Amino acid sequence: MTNEPRLAIEDYALLGDRHTAALVGTNGSIDWLCLPRFDSPACFAAILGTEDHGHWQLCPTGTYAVTRRYLGRSAALETTFTTATGEVTLLDVMPTVEDRADLVRVVTGVSGTVELQHDWVVRMEYGEIRPWVRREIVEGQQVIVAVAGPDKLVLRGPRLPVAIDHHHQDTFDVTAGETLSFSTTWIPSHVETPAGLDYSGPIADTIAEAEDWAAGCQVDVPHADVVRRSLLTLRLLTHAETGGIVAAPTTSLPEDFGGERNWDYRFCWLRDAALTLESLVDAGYTDEARLWRNWLLRAVAGDPEDLQIMYTVDGGRRLPERTLDHLSGYAGSSPVRVGNAAAEQRQSDVLGEVMVALERARLGGLEPDPLAWALQRALIDDLARQWQEPDNGLWEIRGPMRHFTHSRAMVWAAFDRAVRAVEETGATGDVDRWREIRDAARDEVLTRGFNAAANTFTQHYETTEVDASLLVLPLIGFIDGDDPRMLGTIEAIERDLMRDGLLMRYRTRSGVDGLSGSEHPFLACSFWLVSAYAAAGRTDDAHALFDRLVGLCNDVGLLSEEYDAATGTMVGNFPQAFSHLTLVQAAFNLARADAGRPVGTRRPGADGRPATSPPGR
Repeated sequence: MTNEPRLAIEDYALLGDRHTAALVGTNGSIDWLCLPRFDSPACFAAILGTEDHGHWQLCPTGTYAVTRRYLGRSAALETTFTTATGEVTLLDVMPTVEDRADLVRVVTGVSGTVELQHDWVVRMEYGEIRPWVRREIVEGQQVIVAVAGPDKLVLRGPRLPVAIDHHHQDTFDVTAGETLSFSTTWIPSHVETPAGLDYSGPIADTIAEAEDWAAGCQVDVPHADVVRRSLLTLRLLTHAETGGIVAAPTTSLPEDFGGERNWDYRFCWLRDAALTLESLVDAGYTDEARLWRNWLLRAVAGDPEDLQIMYTVDGGRRLPERTLDHLSGYAGSSPVRVGNAAAEQRQSDVLGEVMVALERARLGGLEPDPLAWALQRALIDDLARQWQEPDNGLWEIRGPMRHFTHSRAMVWAAFDRAVRAVEETGATGDVDRWREIRDAARDEVLTRGFNAAANTFTQHYETTEVDASLLVLPLIGFIDGDDPRMLGTIEAIERDLMRDGLLMRYRTRSGVDGLSGSEHPFLACSFWLVSAYAAAGRTDDAHALFDRLVGLCNDVGLLSEEYDAATGTMVGNFPQAFSHLTLVQAAFNLARADAGRPVGTRRPGADGRPATSPPGR
């Protein structure tokens, strides 16, 4: 096996049907697809290994040039291949079809004649299992069927590849004006192979549905088209039925090429989902807030002490972490992991993010729900019993638990929002106790999480190091953005964490995370810096940084988790919800700052600072 990846991460684009997602490269190869759900085992896993671990490729046989675009405001991807003999387009789309999952690829000849190669290599269980592959006749049409365990994949098309050593390959010519349609359909293996469909209607309906959704997007903000694409990406990462929002559709795309910092992000972090919800509400979408709130009620039902930081797409609690030793990993980065042991961590910031998001949804017009408030009250009461405990922090530190300043500030936010809910809506709760804890948490952060000699907040109570998560403090209303303590923190973060104009999360050489190796600038942190600049009154700096960050999107508007500025390449799981949601938040915060409105949500603290209205559009 080689350590050279098939493609750079930024060479991929996202396809999705809001149940699962695929990555398709500029070479026309689908190198990642989990069916039927985001967190199901992959049947195409070449991105983490070799072609023999599963891929589906349609592209010219010789040298070609590539351009691509999403059709309008949809997830239908059109790739144009130009060769010396002609030009063809390839339309990739996952239409919404009930009780099955379909990926459709439509090849159209534009000019001349182009010879295409067609490879269809299915491997179940993340590339480990070679399925039983056979040909069937369904309603007079020959199809190829791959079956293993609970899964059945059916390939249809006017030209079906022939088998060569467990690969199915073909070459054929496409001339100007000719259109050829291929489809792969997933169904449970015990179900009879279904008849083929005329996909023209479902494709048109799927594109129209996305266009209608995007038309309701309220984005009077800088780089509105990029913001809208980020919102569409967040929608694709939201399961249409359960409401679960995954952090990314991939696993183990590395933070450090060749290293061990490889994690499975195909799950629903309460934090990431809550922040995604805030971004959607800012853009005018309350239906998504209602869907996620219902998911939350189901996922965390039970004893508040059993609250997890993440769940499966349907709210399941079991996410055992294991390694897939048959895969070499992207760029030789091993181990390849599925599942995530961080589900068992204590992360005290999570409830704060949930409470802030639910308040934002309420202020954005989401109707109150007695069951939702009963859940929040139970979780707050449980936090009141153990709020002083150390935790693993926002970054899921696998070293010793500590009192991370960001986590402590989010504890303040949780109680602050609970108090505000009682004061503003008449909800019931132990508000006197909540106020007492809110004020104590704020005093603790200002005393133990602030280094007066350096005039900066610190990563945790036992260090002088800074952390990019401290940039969130003014955005949640813990402190004013132009407070001298916050200005000093921004300066320290710029000095210690800036690399090639982008921010690291923290300095890995401090050893705080208990892992070997290093990482690259984390894009969400730089977007937080945009918002912090805006809150501090440094709007010129905010615009300049936002312009640069938007320019890092790939050709179809997608961002990974991290970015290597030295090589100009994307790093980490892709596309990353955290990067896109902080992009959206930064755009809205810039728009607020430009209009002279408050940035973030300012609330009165223990020092009696006056409240201001929540940000509007």
